[in-house]
Amino acid sequence: MAEVLYGRNAVREALRARRRVLNRLRVSSGVQETGVIAEIIKLAGRAGVPVERVERQVLDKQLREVNHQGVALEVEAYPYVELEACLALAADRKEAALLLLLDHLQDPQNIGTLLRTAEAVGAHGVALPGRRAAEITPAVVNASAGATEHLQIVLIGNLAQTIAELQRNGVWVVGLENDETARDINTVDLDMPLALVVGAEGVGLARLVRERCDFLVRLPIIGHIGSLNAAVAGSIALYFAWRQRAR
Repeated sequence: MAEVLYGRNAVREALRARRRVLNRLRVSSGVQETGVIAEIIKLAGRAGVPVERVERQVLDKQLREVNHQGVALEVEAYPYVELEACLALAADRKEAALLLLLDHLQDPQNIGTLLRTAEAVGAHGVALPGRRAAEITPAVVNASAGATEHLQIVLIGNLAQTIAELQRNGVWVVGLENDETARDINTVDLDMPLALVVGAEGVGLARLVRERCDFLVRLPIIGHIGSLNAAVAGSIALYFAWRQRAR
């Protein structure tokens, strides 16, 4: 199913990655064709994507209530992969697997932030439950600044079953939870084949998902708030795991 990506970073990364079928680029006639816009037009030319200059009102009508930044890229649906492809990528790189599992997050901004971090630390894949969760929509692509276009993302039916499959493949599954039963992340070694599970804002991990994890970790907090936004906490934990590997 065709969809429209918007925002300069999202459009640029989709054109750089070329993982989707790219149909048409629309550029508002009111924007200066310099900087990122010039790069986008150049990338479109290299990819053989038709470029159409239109009045800004055309994009405003096509993309209601979003900040499209003067560009819109018509593409085909997101190219999800199977879980095996993520494990194969880790093997090809000769690296211990690093995966991100999202437990029914729904806010596109939170998902986008986590996907951007996952791509930044070189994660081999991300798994999203396909029900009661936000999939890779144009809003998520924009929120991730286009990181989605460089990631391998799996759409799964049952997160608990996916956890069991990863464990059979030698991957340790660690849940991030602000809970007294969880271990302080500073006291654990995450330099191993790892899948980090981040739960939905407010409710955390589902009970069955918690039970299936090999163990839980939490971020130490000394301030008055007592907890962090799910996307912030997940991003910190991903960087913590990456830092241990980098050593």
